[in-house]
Amino acid sequence: MRTRSALIATGVTLALVTGGAATSAYASVPAPGPAPAGTALAPAAAVADTTPAIVSAANAFLATLTAAQKTAVQFAWTNTTQKKKWSNLPQGLYTRSGLMWGNLTTAQQNAWLAVMQATLSPAGYQRVRQEWAADDKLVSGGGLLYGQKYYWIALIGTPSTTTPWQWQWGGHHVTVNATVSGTEVALYPSFIGAQPASYTGSTGTTVKPLGDLWSSAYALVSSLTTAQKPKAVLGSTYIDLLYGPGQDSRAPSYDGIAGSALTAAQKTLLLTLISGYGTLANAEDAASRLAEVQATLDQTYFAWYGPTTNAGSAYFRVTGPRVIIEYSPQAMGGTAANHIHGIYRDPQNDYGAAITG
Repeated sequence: MRTRSALIATGVTLALVTGGAATSAYASVPAPGPAPAGTALAPAAAVADTTPAIVSAANAFLATLTAAQKTAVQFAWTNTTQKKKWSNLPQGLYTRSGLMWGNLTTAQQNAWLAVMQATLSPAGYQRVRQEWAADDKLVSGGGLLYGQKYYWIALIGTPSTTTPWQWQWGGHHVTVNATVSGTEVALYPSFIGAQPASYTGSTGTTVKPLGDLWSSAYALVSSLTTAQKPKAVLGSTYIDLLYGPGQDSRAPSYDGIAGSALTAAQKTLLLTLISGYGTLANAEDAASRLAEVQATLDQTYFAWYGPTTNAGSAYFRVTGPRVIIEYSPQAMGGTAANHIHGIYRDPQNDYGAAITG
């Protein structure tokens, strides 16, 4: 079992979203609601190893498949090509392997969602569902296919509580790569984006899947002093991702303002931003994940490109020994910042490099 480290650094405390996996089936999952909160205001309690639940859910999913479907969805652990086969491009521009969501029965879809619920936190699961649902707002055409049906599932290796394996799910603008090894789970790299970035849900409410992430980043850049801001704000217009699909070997770029140059209050704001990504995982794995990040917070940098107003049209990046986060708004169809590219990586643990030996 992993050690339950106290998540405390000098002058800074870190809070986590906690809670067990949701149990709703796909047919009864409500339409995406308001964006999830990034952090709770209470420390995380120690929780049991979640790997057995993830493995049980994965095996239950496999049990719903036909022999042909099992062959299509399962890949050898040694298949490094499939491990890294993901993209934010829509169907029609990128060919994925595995099983397509729209070709599964309702029972099979429910079984797969149970895998995601066991692996992710309730807030992380909700965020992913909101990003996913956004794709239904786009119109297919010109050979490009949009919608929730065009997402793909792959299992690399055999679900196990002891030996490493990976589940992979994704499509246009959201991908999760989850490597499971013993008690450890690594969710890197994952693509955390959305198009549209804001839409009306089935209940009539406005849904912003990444709205809390933007708010956290804006709070941090707004807190910077006149002397600090030039170190963090490196350009007047947004840039696109540096660490997106196909950039697995790119070395971290430590640009911007270092955590060591922030006040205690500003470090808390930086941790709040990072925890919006770190708590994508279930409570157990989020706790140890955020402890890793906090231990290297002074060597973690925050960079910003674009206006420092709350227009949502700026790029930000967090780069440290244990984390890379990027958020890049794109202008599409005349609407600024309604198309978000985003990435979440761990330079030491992408595809579970640090936990699989």
